[in-house]
Amino acid sequence: MLLVDILCEAGDQAECIILLAGMAAGTHAHSAELMQDIAQRYTMLGMHVEAEQCQSRSCASKPDKAEYLYNHATALIALGRLDEAEALLDKVIEMHPGDSDAWYNRSTLRRQTAQGNHVAKIESRIAATPASSPGAVALHYALAKELEDVGQSTRSFQALRQGADARRRLLRYRVEDDAETMRLITDAFDAYFFRRPHHGHEDARPLFIVGLPRSGTTLVDRILSSHGAVLSRGETSDLAVAMIKCAGDVVGKAQLVERSTTLDFKALGELYCRNLKPGPALRQLDKTPINFLYMGLIAAALPNARVIHLRRNPMDACYAMYKTLFRMAYPFSYDLADLGRYWLEYDRMMNHWRQVFPQDRLLEIDYEDLVVNQEDVSRRLVTFAGLEWEPACLSFERNAQPSLTASAAQVREPMYRSSIGLWRRYSEELMPLRDMLAAAGIPIDDEPAGLSH
Repeated sequence: MLLVDILCEAGDQAECIILLAGMAAGTHAHSAELMQDIAQRYTMLGMHVEAEQCQSRSCASKPDKAEYLYNHATALIALGRLDEAEALLDKVIEMHPGDSDAWYNRSTLRRQTAQGNHVAKIESRIAATPASSPGAVALHYALAKELEDVGQSTRSFQALRQGADARRRLLRYRVEDDAETMRLITDAFDAYFFRRPHHGHEDARPLFIVGLPRSGTTLVDRILSSHGAVLSRGETSDLAVAMIKCAGDVVGKAQLVERSTTLDFKALGELYCRNLKPGPALRQLDKTPINFLYMGLIAAALPNARVIHLRRNPMDACYAMYKTLFRMAYPFSYDLADLGRYWLEYDRMMNHWRQVFPQDRLLEIDYEDLVVNQEDVSRRLVTFAGLEWEPACLSFERNAQPSLTASAAQVREPMYRSSIGLWRRYSEELMPLRDMLAAAGIPIDDEPAGLSH
């Protein structure tokens, strides 16, 4: 397994896959522990079908191990087999009530109802959990989610604030650091950089979907990957990893940003495309929201790549992030002041890209427009991808391609409008955020996407 990890770190995913397949079929394939290790690597590579198969074999060997059942449920969620995943999480909670992640994940798999929910049981579990325990975070998020589903908005936000505050206390994070990084990037990738000639890798397959998390990036990914000529690679760190590898040894982020403007862009593009999947797909989606940081690199290293930017009303976007437990990612999402500051810097950066990025390679989509005018916007997306229209793009909920994001359950449902303006249920609680955005001149009520132009 060490060799697999070394090859993966080096960016040689093809050889990793060969080694994993060999181990899964080898003489030690009966080992539940080995199957867990292989499944973990498959998941990291975005190979969720193979990961689920390994998880299933592992659980068949050790059906009473709660950890393996939880991992199997995670793989099933990625494949859209939500009922099976929920049944496994029920077992995990029964076997190990202290697994707060299982409580939270179960709460996200469907919209709870007044007749069918876990509110009382979650509250009982919270009462039995020390307030200082990290497990209390996920339990409060689970409670907030289920209370919102059943229409108890005030209690929902109270639980959410408790969970978010507890999570924020566990982090060593300064939003000022992210703000500084974004300003360094926009200063470095200025109009002069874009006027300079760059010689990148001429591969037309990459199509990036960027924005903030919970802005509709997964929805667009599902619409486009419903097309027969499109493959989704989900969320990857491939672009950031390739940039760091090409930059070599640096001291601090300022030097990394500076050096990233003078890379061998052809080598960077080739390194990124080395991880594209073999096959006939004309477009391969990378829906890593945070890639909006790297649009200068995309422009130079992949001159035929296209970028779709998702926009959403800032209050809805920030509330959607605030109520989502992202685990290791997006540390700015657990405090309203951090969220407001980060959103403003993101907006500033996108205004910069809007001025310098090649306009024929950038399409901006408003989440609200997509939800209200599904077919028109879906057709625009397909046209931008350079493809002929296919009706399957209107039935994205039937898309069988795996998805392991915070929206994994929602994208299995048809389009719905209930999340538009949802922040207004909590207008009093979210007032500090609204005041911060309004003070910066950001329209909240008048423009659906809420982005300055």
